[in-house]
Amino acid sequence: MKNRITELFGIQHPIIQGGMHFVGFAELAAAVSNAGGLGTITGLTQRTPADLANEIAKCRELTDKPFAVNLTFLPTVKSPDYPGYIEAIIKGGVKIVETAGRSPQEYMPALKEAGIKVIHKCTSLRHALKAQSIGCDAVSVDGFECGGHPGEDDIPNMILLPRAADELEIPFVASGGMADGRSLVAALALGAEGMNMGTRFIATQEAPVHENVKQAIVAASELDTRLVMRPLRNTERVLNNSAVERILEKEARLGKDLTFNDIIDEVAGVYPRIMKDGEMELGAWSCGMVAGLIHDVPTCQQLIDNIMAEAEQIIRKRLASML
Repeated sequence: MKNRITELFGIQHPIIQGGMHFVGFAELAAAVSNAGGLGTITGLTQRTPADLANEIAKCRELTDKPFAVNLTFLPTVKSPDYPGYIEAIIKGGVKIVETAGRSPQEYMPALKEAGIKVIHKCTSLRHALKAQSIGCDAVSVDGFECGGHPGEDDIPNMILLPRAADELEIPFVASGGMADGRSLVAALALGAEGMNMGTRFIATQEAPVHENVKQAIVAASELDTRLVMRPLRNTERVLNNSAVERILEKEARLGKDLTFNDIIDEVAGVYPRIMKDGEMELGAWSCGMVAGLIHDVPTCQQLIDNIMAEAEQIIRKRLASML
């Protein structure tokens, strides 16, 4: 399948593995890229720019295909060393960066001067248009179904994707609720030129996370996610567990008086122990509603091959037979 996304990033299939905290390491990124998609290393999971440089070098040893680095720009008092991370990306020869969070405008000149293609993750049309206006090459449009941070507009992909298609000139991929060939064909029909998957790639053989995490996704249905931190306007979709229930109880009890410190034990610093050690009740962790469509733990090659075969079958046979 060829379109503007495959041409832009030099990939075989229009399938992107999005950046995920304590999931997007070199092993997974390389496996996705070797399977014909675009793998992504999560920049801020690496504690320092030097650590990121090492992870990029490791990925280079595992694949000769294009891969990306995710940089999430956080609204924090003590900002990460973004210039250092960008220097590591440039020196490492990475030519694709997925940005997320706040606008990457401040860092666009350095990225573009280095010949880097930038795809910005957006949860609203206005943010996508802003990304286009500052020179991003593509955007990932995240519907309300997505795991992690869906924004505060609550617009699902059935509406958000065609709105993006109506307004954007740059290519975009669909993110949120993407799992299989049906997802890809639907995304293409709604105007996207590919799809970005997060939760689906956690449940793969190469994902460097504890088996408990993978099995929790397989066991979950589309009814098993919850939205936390809504009162703080930092909404996150997570898989339900006892820690999430505690957060929701505090949110209901404290209402507008809730502060981040009230839930800090359930949300801050929990990822290493969940993803690496499999302590599933420790805290809140991002998971999309798409868990309801995930029933196995294939290799990345098997997953991507199956997606493309199913998509082709739907387009050539099921849909064509209706005309």
